[in-house]
Amino acid sequence: MTSTASWDPAGYLRFGDERARPFTDLLARVGAREPRTVVDLGCGEGALTASLAQRWPGARVTGVDSSPEMLAAAAAHAVPGRVTFTQGDVQGWQPGEPVDVLVTNAVLHWVPGHADLLRRWAGQLAPGGWLALQVPGNWRAPTHALLAGLCRAPRWAGLVGDAAPAEDAVLDPAGYLEVLSGAGLTTDAWETTYLHVLRGDDPVLGWVRSTVLRPVLARLGEDDAAELTAEYAAALRAAYPRRPDGTTLLPFRRVFAVGHAG
Repeated sequence: MTSTASWDPAGYLRFGDERARPFTDLLARVGAREPRTVVDLGCGEGALTASLAQRWPGARVTGVDSSPEMLAAAAAHAVPGRVTFTQGDVQGWQPGEPVDVLVTNAVLHWVPGHADLLRRWAGQLAPGGWLALQVPGNWRAPTHALLAGLCRAPRWAGLVGDAAPAEDAVLDPAGYLEVLSGAGLTTDAWETTYLHVLRGDDPVLGWVRSTVLRPVLARLGEDDAAELTAEYAAALRAAYPRRPDGTTLLPFRRVFAVGHAG
């Protein structure tokens, strides 16, 4: 993960199964058979990183993250000599050797201008290496559009206007295909909209509280944060109404790309 605000691993894992599914779908398109070096950039709390070692038992797997909170949680998944975690920002990361599999999952939307970063990473792959990325593609969905409008409203613009979610935070699948193929990789790019069935009170707010809402609240004092959250929660309830069975449906678009240095 990246960003200056602290991360809450427990809050992020409240929807752990839903957040893990795109990672699984992404890795299903990576055809590496016996990689030696596998890197997960923006590894978060480490559970998904550890699953890479299960898939490729002969690999040395390294998870990189900028969040001390996430890395503290990831320590539980470390395996000496096989799975290690290190603190670092994805923008400045440099491999010690060519990488066989480089994964970045739900990270690059925090990194402005990350197309250049992908080109650099493509050049750091070993012959036959793989580069796999997944980013949320729901920047025009109500979750993000409502928050952006709120941040830019007169009441809040002076405090959090520049923290509003940006519609151009990620590329579409064709954009990532052009970036990776232009860097010399054979590329597969696609998108999927997941329909998450959420339970509990204000579950959509619970989802975004540990992601897109987090940097906004980090700018505010306690009273202001509570006021903005209440206003946002009411808007989310209207946009994502509770269904007759008590659940709430959250459509969530994600964008994927896998490049192969074949």
